[in-house]
Amino acid sequence: MSDDKFQNKYRIPSARASWHDYNGGTYYVTICTHKHVEYFGRITMGENGEPKMNLSKIGKIADECVVKMETLHDDISVPLWVVMPNHIHLIVIVKPPIVETPYYDVSINESTDLLTPYHDVSTDEPTGSRAEWKNEKMQEIANDCGRLSHVISRFKTAVTKYAHENNIPFAWQTRFHDHIVRNVDELNGISAYIENNIAKWAYDELNEKRRDATL
Repeated sequence: MSDDKFQNKYRIPSARASWHDYNGGTYYVTICTHKHVEYFGRITMGENGEPKMNLSKIGKIADECVVKMETLHDDISVPLWVVMPNHIHLIVIVKPPIVETPYYDVSINESTDLLTPYHDVSTDEPTGSRAEWKNEKMQEIANDCGRLSHVISRFKTAVTKYAHENNIPFAWQTRFHDHIVRNVDELNGISAYIENNIAKWAYDELNEKRRDATL
């Protein structure tokens, strides 16, 4: 752990790949609740003898928010996910951003007869309104943080907001875990794990009851 401090607290080294900008690709994401509390529901035995996930109210909201990811973000696809008692597994596909050419005003500058750029190239000051400039800067910040982080942050905020507005006890773990999926074989293995997660909950490393039994 680094000895560098921030606000008198130790920094936690990032586990994210420094060579990847997280603005395009396929990711295996795991988001956990605070201290692995089982806020999202319980797994019980179904009528067919198979384990079944019974979602709590906040669990249903979390599931609905996953579904809405694709409608809220045109560049995001979530082909597979599962809501577990204290965590959520997702496969998230982020489409690479489209690189657009700079916008130029087609009006003629009277003094120079040159095309006037959207930004004044001599001062690098924005010529649009302050609101337009602010939106551009916020988008730059979002891009720097990575598209995946931005999407997951919005998802977590939406679930937390609902919980607070409806007086439902709930909290997320501060960070989330992501893994860059590099090939089809890896994707197939992760997909099988997600699909069988409920059935194998008794052996899941995030199952606190299993942990307690092994102590």
